[in-house]
Parts: sequence; C-alpha cells; structure tokens
Amino acid sequence: MALNMDYTSPSTQFTFDLNKSPLFIKDSRNYINLLGKGQLNTLDNVSLLDIFLSASNVVEPHYHQNAAELVYCISGAATVSILNPFTKEVLNFPITPGQVANVPQGWWHYEMATVDNTHLLAIFNASTPEVILGSDILKFTPANVMAHTYCLDENQWKQVISPVKPSTYIGPYRDCNREHKTIAQQNVFQQYQQPQYIQQSPSYVPQHWHYWG
Repeated sequence: MALNMDYTSPSTQFTFDLNKSPLFIKDSRNYINLLGKGQLNTLDNVSLLDIFLSASNVVEPHYHQNAAELVYCISGAATVSILNPFTKEVLNFPITPGQVANVPQGWWHYEMATVDNTHLLAIFNASTPEVILGSDILKFTPANVMAHTYCLDENQWKQVISPVKPSTYIGPYRDCNREHKTIAQQNVFQQYQQPQYIQQSPSYVPQHWHYWG
C-alpha cells in the first residue's frame, strides 16, 4: 500500500490511459509510453514502460539505477541483451509473445525488435523508473576525459560521437547518416589495430565491432 496516501481524497487515482503519457516518440511505429507514480498516484513500487518498435529498431543501451526490469513481449519479437557485470559476457535472450527476460537492477542492457509491430511491456519494481542512457554518457562525458582515460585520440573520438544525440531512446535516428558514421568509425577501428592498442591477454583482443544504427 502506498505510504502517505489519502485514499478518501478526490485526487486519488485508480486508472490511467498510457496513450496520454508519451516518454519518447520517434515515429508512429516506434515510441514509448510511461506509467509511474507521477501519472497514477496510487502506485507503490511498480511502474512500466509501454514500448512499440518496428524491425531493427533498438531501445538504446542503458541501465536503471533504481530498479530491476522485467521485459514482457506482448506481440512481435525482440532480443533483450544484457551485459553480465560479473562474467563480462553479453547475454542475448530472444523473446516472443508470452515470454519474458529479467534485467537485474543496474545492469547495462538494450532491446532490439526483430520483426515489425513489436510490443513490449517493461515492468519495474520502483514507483518511477530512473535511467542512465548510453547516448548521454557518450555525449556529456568530456572528450578530453575519455581520450585521457582510454588512450584515445581526442579529435577522432569527437568525430566518432558527433552524430550521437542526447537521450536517443530509440535508434537508429530517422535522419541517420550511415556513410558519415562508417568513415569515422573505420578511422578509429584502424587506430585500434595498431600494436600499441592490442592487449597482452587474448581475451581482451576485439574479435569484431558492432555498431547499432
């Protein structure tokens, strides 16, 4: 039961229309609706995101610092990918209607639709889901800090992340310029093929690179 809630008050809410609470809209087939305590004041340690995706659209890499997430597939199909912080493995879980994937609190993850008309329900054990988005980390961490920390060329790093938009939520962008990104990414890829960037342990040598969007 929600604490400090006066259930006799005229302002007490027991129902809500998620269609009136958009969190993010990319287009008519890719959008996210939000239900939290700000929308329904009787909620207690539960909230959700209503997610609609077309094929190959991805809810960008992110983590929820205040809640675990249960991803339920209502229609379509998606792959929920989770980085296990203990094993350093990316775990990929395909889900179809009626199936779920569970993401522990604070774990880095993302969801990609594998068919059109995919509908996911993300359920959280918090009255409002908080999130740290990959696009915000890339865009707001000072380039000189990234370059110094990871032994990068600062100008090349700036070039690579220049197309990144804060709070992407659903990628790729509608105005995605793949040619521009491919050139920039190839420059960095070639940089890391130089001997000084190859770690001694084979487990740390990148076998391939993936770019979403």
